Amino acid sequence: MNETIATAGEGSHSPSFQLRARDPYSRARRGTLMTAHGPVQTPAFMPVGTYGAVKGVAPWELRDLGAELILSNAYHLAMRPGADAIGAMGGLHQFMGWKRAILTDSGGFQVFSLKGMRKVTDEGVLFQSHIDGSRRFFSPEDVVSNQEKLGVDIAMILDECPPAGAPPEDVARALRRTTDWARRSREAHSRADQMQFGIVQGGLDPAMRAQSADELQGIGFDGYAVGGLSVGEGRAETLAVGSYTVNLLPEEKPRYLMGVGTPEELVRFVAAGFDMFDCVMPSRNARNGMAFTSEGRVVIKNAIHRDSLVPLDPMCGCTTCANFSRAYLRHLFLNGEMLSARLLTNHNLYFYVNSMKRLRSAIENGTFRAEAASMGVDLDQIEDEEKRQ
Repeated sequence: MNETIATAGEGSHSPSFQLRARDPYSRARRGTLMTAHGPVQTPAFMPVGTYGAVKGVAPWELRDLGAELILSNAYHLAMRPGADAIGAMGGLHQFMGWKRAILTDSGGFQVFSLKGMRKVTDEGVLFQSHIDGSRRFFSPEDVVSNQEKLGVDIAMILDECPPAGAPPEDVARALRRTTDWARRSREAHSRADQMQFGIVQGGLDPAMRAQSADELQGIGFDGYAVGGLSVGEGRAETLAVGSYTVNLLPEEKPRYLMGVGTPEELVRFVAAGFDMFDCVMPSRNARNGMAFTSEGRVVIKNAIHRDSLVPLDPMCGCTTCANFSRAYLRHLFLNGEMLSARLLTNHNLYFYVNSMKRLRSAIENGTFRAEAASMGVDLDQIEDEEKRQ
């Protein structure tokens, strides 16, 4: 098949990022990320659609619950059906029927998770396909090319993410390699309608994080992500490293925290100054029968919900809460009905996306601290704890 690169649709916009408001009592920011497929209001949460689909949720349902940006995985899409195939069909937006913005992760984390099936060199990653066992090779340039064929709005570079607890020499080697790959990725990138983000690595070492952030800014990217967290380290370490690293990133560029986390963690990291988030938690937990609500977590299989006619969350505006009781949702889950996962996923994603909407409004109105408290996060207490450390 001939190589085909998707083009942005009519009325596309030049990528840019504009800060619109700041919270005077924290580092929280309110901005607009303009992409080739429309604006993304920040802080923003991205539902995860690894294979070009958010499990159990149709594109129009994602639109209706307020999602403006979703995440897909360039590695998985390149493996099947292939970046060339998707490009020939008009790009990922056309392929999956999603007209708003898409960010693709490079898939580096997934490749490095193929234990015993891959070899990493300075040139790239040689690995065995998890689909058919064939030997494949991805270079930084290959990853850039694949994402340009997909026609996504934001492309993440190939990076090396060391596991939690890796020896310092391994973290240093991964940092050096990530910087080298970042430079090659930037040189290979050619689409003016596609933003490219660098990824800060460095494990739990503040000095290595600072070095990585400095080197990436020297290369110059459209935005910056913090990677290498939620890979097995403790929660306190995640919070400390994330909060430290965000201060190393330029104010005028979007800041993305990869793979984190709980609703409470997102509030804390918005307060720290991050603009973008993704996490599989709302959809994965939904499939396991757990819902996030304004009153805390609800495990729908519990007997207390057997005769409950109230919605998952009386304060929620999602279609699940507007139409179904806890008793019915419990019935669906216990009987293995597919509708259970669909309805709970719709609710959880609405909860996450709407939480970001509430925080954006609070930053604009100067009520961020009070809004955070209403979501169970006491910023005063957190600041006191940080001062004592």
